[in-house]
Amino acid sequence: MAALSIRDLDDSVRDKLRRRAAQHGRSMEAEIRDILTAAVAEDAPANDLFSALTDRFTRLGGVELDVPARSTAPRAADLPE
Repeated sequence: MAALSIRDLDDSVRDKLRRRAAQHGRSMEAEIRDILTAAVAEDAPANDLFSALTDRFTRLGGVELDVPARSTAPRAADLPE
């Protein structure tokens, strides 16, 4: 196994990593290992807005939205040609 040192890491980043590790119940080293492994995984999900919002709300306990019933029938989108 390889060893890696990271120099000049901002204190705020270190603090966030420490909190994130605590939330996941593991050491900072294990948390960083997991982050790096996920970042280079070939089948990693796309880092898009939907995924970011889903992850954020999941960590916050989710959200339940009341979706009102439709008052009109659904119709096809009117796309320009």
